[in-house]
Amino acid sequence: MPSKAAVIQKPPVLLNREATIAGALESIEEAAGQGASLLVFPEAFIPGYPSWVWRLRPGGDIALSAELHARLRENAVDLSGNHLAPLADAAAKHSLTIICGLNEIDSQYSGTTIFNTVVTIGPKGQILNRHRKLMPTNPERMVWGFGDASGLKVVDTPAGRIGALICWESYMPLARYALYSQDIGIYVAPTWDTGEGWLATMRHIAKEGGCWVIGTATALQAADIPQDFPEKERLFGTDDWINDGDAVVVKPNGAIAAGPHNRQKTILYAEIDIEAARRARRSLDVTGHYSRPDIFSLSVDRRPLPPVSFLDR
Repeated sequence: MPSKAAVIQKPPVLLNREATIAGALESIEEAAGQGASLLVFPEAFIPGYPSWVWRLRPGGDIALSAELHARLRENAVDLSGNHLAPLADAAAKHSLTIICGLNEIDSQYSGTTIFNTVVTIGPKGQILNRHRKLMPTNPERMVWGFGDASGLKVVDTPAGRIGALICWESYMPLARYALYSQDIGIYVAPTWDTGEGWLATMRHIAKEGGCWVIGTATALQAADIPQDFPEKERLFGTDDWINDGDAVVVKPNGAIAAGPHNRQKTILYAEIDIEAARRARRSLDVTGHYSRPDIFSLSVDRRPLPPVSFLDR
């Protein structure tokens, strides 16, 4: 039976965790009212993607960079606490599956490092999976740590088997292959990227993996940046579009099912039929009958990689 997906690209309240979550809850109520059972938020949605790293002057904005990073750290999500409880409660209330990108603080070890994380919340309010971005891109490495492969998983949900890679991880062939090999039905790509090149990638992945693909960035204008953001006008101007969004849903044959929503702070809806993914792999199953394990092999170490192990009595 088809399920209804809602791809949410409304902007967060940048660097404000509580206000961003409050906005997310409004979107969840709206999508649930439209009958959606699968909701997808963009990359680093809580409390917003650190787009300033692409706009700072190299070597000239050290103090500003430090201040913005401190604010991001203070508003990052601690998964060991109750920061995501409102989203979990909303998922359970409406029997929804929610995919949400966030800045996650490492409270277990360093207490300081931030990860670019995507979580999958099940319809009972439980976290089904946490995936940390394996390789932050270019200046993102001054913001986020490197994730391990412990979240490189595809999980069962009422909407189908779902896996997620973040932004340019979708350009990592082996990471994609690791998800394809787990009977993936819906490939979710929360991102900051937009445009024809990115949309072509979404279509390629759908065809290659024989799966549904959902991609979305945050539709964001300079007017959406809070007034108290340090040096807002210098970094973002006054009325330019910072990100176009381009929310899209692609069928397993590579055809676009819905979207892209370009420069629209809206929710994109699409019907998803998992049977279409199974049928698509009849002719091309890259980890099944179309693979050559006698020639190629892939080994993925999904063990957690903690920075320290303590041996106590």
